[in-house]
Amino acid sequence: MNPTPLTRLRVAAINFLNPAPLMWDFEHPPLAAELAQRYTLHYTQPSLCADELLAARADLGLIPIASLTPDLAIVPGCTIASLNEVRSIQLIVKSPYTKSPHTLSSVRTIAADTASRSSLAYAETLFRKFLNTRPAFLPAAADPIAMLQQADAAILIGDPALLALESREQIEATVGPCLWHDLAHEWVSRTNLPWVAAVWAVRPEALSQFNAPANLTPAQLTEDLEASRNHGLLNIEKLVEQWTPRIALPPVTIRHYLSSNIHYVLNTDCVRAIERFRQYAAEVDVLPPLPRLRFL
Repeated sequence: MNPTPLTRLRVAAINFLNPAPLMWDFEHPPLAAELAQRYTLHYTQPSLCADELLAARADLGLIPIASLTPDLAIVPGCTIASLNEVRSIQLIVKSPYTKSPHTLSSVRTIAADTASRSSLAYAETLFRKFLNTRPAFLPAAADPIAMLQQADAAILIGDPALLALESREQIEATVGPCLWHDLAHEWVSRTNLPWVAAVWAVRPEALSQFNAPANLTPAQLTEDLEASRNHGLLNIEKLVEQWTPRIALPPVTIRHYLSSNIHYVLNTDCVRAIERFRQYAAEVDVLPPLPRLRFL
């Protein structure tokens, strides 16, 4: 007896600023109603999307590349990446470590926002692979002043990182001078490859002949996600208008972030970057080996 087909694909998404262009068609007319017939969305943290996929509580998720496993397939086409500075992943190192010529090598404790597994894995890989140090990572809420009062450095991820950059003077007035390292830039400068944060990943069995929602093939899924991204990138000004009341950033910062800091196309260089990152992270025991990437 064949399994009962799914009525809609369950999607775990992220309610941060950076995926906003990817989600355009899912959240805006005229295509939102059509997509709602094939997909049902719920929002969670990046670090939890993969957990939901692997536990079969979701079928498709925008997940950190640190969370990829051999059981999950990457959907071609879309990514959240950066070609140089991403701004939304900040490694902040406080004084007196700013006085050292080897600033990052001096860091022993890092208060870490745990919202994204990839960002923390990138940071650990940076220290172990390139600096040959192993600082302690201390889980902390995304409050830069409190974080820097308890550790040598802090990692902020996503919207809190962008907000911290806007409040840099106030933060340093409290904790003292700091050096602000963009984690994407640190990776790109050492590897000459893009920094890749997340990809759409799917449980392949959810798209098998007997389980998939009606008319939802791998090709249709890929087309839906790429079309949503393309329409989002054509509507950056509308996204700026919608996000300005939601996050305490100037419109010019939001516009530059969505149009210049984030790269949304999963090209060959991005695939190479994912492979390189997983190779390095496995070499220094940050993540388990991932022998090959699986694509839908």
